[in-house]
Amino acid sequence: MSTTRFEFVAQDRLIYEGDVNMVIIPGADGVIGVLPKHAPLIAVVAPGEVMVRVEGEEDTYYAIGGGFVEVRPDKVVLVAHSGEHVEEIDALRAEAALRRAEEYLATPEHERDQDTHVAMEAALRRSRVRLTVARRRRSGRRTANRGSDFGSPGEV
Repeated sequence: MSTTRFEFVAQDRLIYEGDVNMVIIPGADGVIGVLPKHAPLIAVVAPGEVMVRVEGEEDTYYAIGGGFVEVRPDKVVLVAHSGEHVEEIDALRAEAALRRAEEYLATPEHERDQDTHVAMEAALRRSRVRLTVARRRRSGRRTANRGSDFGSPGEV
């Protein structure tokens, strides 16, 4: 089976680099499935889940905070706001961040600071995607998902 080079880079580090058989990426307009020799394209990537398939290995999953992807026939470069391997996700921390964000967003609007409100909405989306990716891994489900509710980079 043929392969293509895949590079997945977040703001702070290289997430993945290697030859792959397929990558599934959450595009802003829908899921993008990339195989070797794919037609060239540049696309906006939505926050969600990335799936990497290498022949003879278990599929690998990542939570991503949006960005963009360049696809060439021999190489795929994914540049993301944030990204983490499913095994790096701390579900308890994500659940705590989700609860904090939900509690803040439940307060009366006149008591909210606009900048904090925006940050909490982003934290809520980010936590939901992280938990979805972590739960999918635990349950053994192998489908990539466009998680359009993932937020911007940074932690809360």
